Amino acid sequence: MKPIAIRSYGSLSPLGTDAKKIWNKMQARTSFFQKKENYYAAVLTEDDNQLCESLKEQNPKYKKLDSSVIYAIIASRRAMENLDWDKQRIGVNLGSSRGATGLFEGYFSDYLNGKKLSPLSSPTTTLGNLASWVAQDIGIKGPVISHSMTCSSALQALINGVAWIESGRVDHFLVGGSEAPLTPFTIAQMKALKVYAKDGVCRALDFSKNQNSMILGEGACVLALEREISPQTKAVIKGIGYATESISHGAALSVDGLCFQEAMVSALDDLPLEEVDIIVMHAPGTIKGDQSEYNAIQTVFGSAIPALTGNKAIIGHTFGASGALSIEFALLMLEHQEFISSPYATHSFEPKKIQNILVNAVGFGGSAVSVLISKI
Repeated sequence: MKPIAIRSYGSLSPLGTDAKKIWNKMQARTSFFQKKENYYAAVLTEDDNQLCESLKEQNPKYKKLDSSVIYAIIASRRAMENLDWDKQRIGVNLGSSRGATGLFEGYFSDYLNGKKLSPLSSPTTTLGNLASWVAQDIGIKGPVISHSMTCSSALQALINGVAWIESGRVDHFLVGGSEAPLTPFTIAQMKALKVYAKDGVCRALDFSKNQNSMILGEGACVLALEREISPQTKAVIKGIGYATESISHGAALSVDGLCFQEAMVSALDDLPLEEVDIIVMHAPGTIKGDQSEYNAIQTVFGSAIPALTGNKAIIGHTFGASGALSIEFALLMLEHQEFISSPYATHSFEPKKIQNILVNAVGFGGSAVSVLISKI
């Protein structure tokens, strides 16, 4: 494929919204988990919560929107800062695993308790309002798409944006994901899967751990893609890969991570294995999930395994937003030419250079995506 430019990006996460501050916090390699009522989670800062409230005050329509939509609007505004794009030629594709979970749970509780439902209970809880409100906020006139492929949603949005740009129908695409999963029912679902951490430590990339340690986080990340490479380009997308494997049940992956293997091989195309410097793993902190991806990496790379890292031990698993936040992590390492290891990684070393980074994501249903991004 012809490289597609990542012109800019914007995010909202427990690390904040400012790229410099985000990088400083990533360098510290300390987690942002807090004890909630009966679980641990990575939550937004008080300043960013206030930013969300300020956005709602600016526009009364936004007061009725779910947090996932508010996060997406803030991240998209950041991504669009200083971009003089023709809004007729911009598309937007945002993914989310759960969508408007908070609003939906609230409305459903009202329904069960016999309360009169708001007429907005339907339009504000559809997954489509994630991208449509971003388009409304920015004034985008091109294709507007929301979707869910669970935890690979953001990277699925990226490969779709690449395809639209390659088709010539648009010149620019906003892609990414947003998630606000810290709700009672969502947490209960994760605990029912027996994957949630019992303490405040996510041991992602620790392949010797003896208990699951996934912890949820919230946030959004949006990438601004364009056809032409320019002096303002942050990095280029050199390869994309995706695959779906047969699964034994809804949350399963094969022991050898077959979907990861196929996605990584496709993304690399003819790039020599030794040219990949870092892999930002999906690695959610579960025993089987982390090991399956590592097994896939071993199979594909053999003795040429790159430096491995990830951000979930720091900001938690943000479901549908996680792939885009992993891309942001990779972009920062490319920009600063510094490797940030995962705090509990059992396979970690300093890469000799930082030129090519492979980013992985996978979701329920056995659907994996790999994206190869490179420094220009």
